Amino acid sequence: MLFRSSGETDFPCIYGERVGLGRSYVKLDGKLNYDDWCEAIRVGRNYVSEGKSHLMDFKVNGTAMGEHGSELKLAQPGTVRVTARVASRLDEKRNAEIRQGDLEQKPYWDVEHARIGNTREVPVELLVNGRSVARKNISADGSIRDINFDAPIERSSWVALRILPSAHTNPIWVTVGGKPVREKRSLEWCLKSVDQCWSQKEKVIAPAEMDDARAAYEHARQVY
Repeated sequence: MLFRSSGETDFPCIYGERVGLGRSYVKLDGKLNYDDWCEAIRVGRNYVSEGKSHLMDFKVNGTAMGEHGSELKLAQPGTVRVTARVASRLDEKRNAEIRQGDLEQKPYWDVEHARIGNTREVPVELLVNGRSVARKNISADGSIRDINFDAPIERSSWVALRILPSAHTNPIWVTVGGKPVREKRSLEWCLKSVDQCWSQKEKVIAPAEMDDARAAYEHARQVY
């Protein structure tokens, strides 16, 4: 249960407009300092966003994202209550320069793609093991709103919220009967990602570091 998300720009590899296209919004208890910020990223007390949508205070049955291992333990299958404070911001009229829903065109990550028709609404989706299982629409007028879902959990799962493609929370792990989360589709995706990353990185690794690199990537393959 070590998966954690963080926003990044990877400038200028995505496209060279500017830094800050992908962001991490981190919850800290005290004043901002770098060490505490990094620790909060490590434990998953953050969501990622392009800056126009926000998914705050995400909890499942009162268990908060990034606290106590982000883990809720259930003795048996049951229904959980998912809560959060959410906000999003769109102009009243569509941005004609963005081809709505076309994620192959820049900007790839923008709440304009989430706009429902010609309205000012966007969907907040509940994810269980990466699958969208429920959604509620909110007005993207910049106001903060409370939102909740009741979700049946039949087996150990990870739970998250998203406004696609604008914002995504880190997961909260809901374990049932002490069993670990085992989602074949997610593991296959991770394994393919390792192979894809290796296909791009292998050609630029220094010869002196190649053996260590091969061993590290093979370790990742074996884990998945």
